[in-house]
Amino acid sequence: QVHVMESGGGLVQPGGSLSLSCAASGSIDKINALAWWRQPPEKPREWVADIAPGGRTNYADAVTGRFTISRDNAKNTELAYLHMNNLKPEDTAVYYCSAFHCSGAGCHDVDYDYWGQGTQVTVSP
Repeated sequence: QVHVMESGGGLVQPGGSLSLSCAASGSIDKINALAWWRQPPEKPREWVADIAPGGRTNYADAVTGRFTISRDNAKNTELAYLHMNNLKPEDTAVYYCSAFHCSGAGCHDVDYDYWGQGTQVTVSP
């Protein structure tokens, strides 16, 4: 089993910056990639960014150039970060971290995944 926990959410003004952290612990040998998703109010959950085996990163068009995903590891823990710059009101959402195992060309197939409970990010004057 893999336990995933996000932290770092909060209230920020438009144009500001915020960094989120994700810690995946437990049977981390089961996972090889990490991703951030978000769910804006009254909208479905949407993919934000991921970091695949080897460090390759991918971003949704809406955040490209403003958000950066990175990855690190500590003893028995995989860490993922999401650095968010030039935040906009439309970035307001609950942000979720997913720790998963992918396979296939380009890490396209998700074999199984584990999710955190989410952290709220609010962008407002």
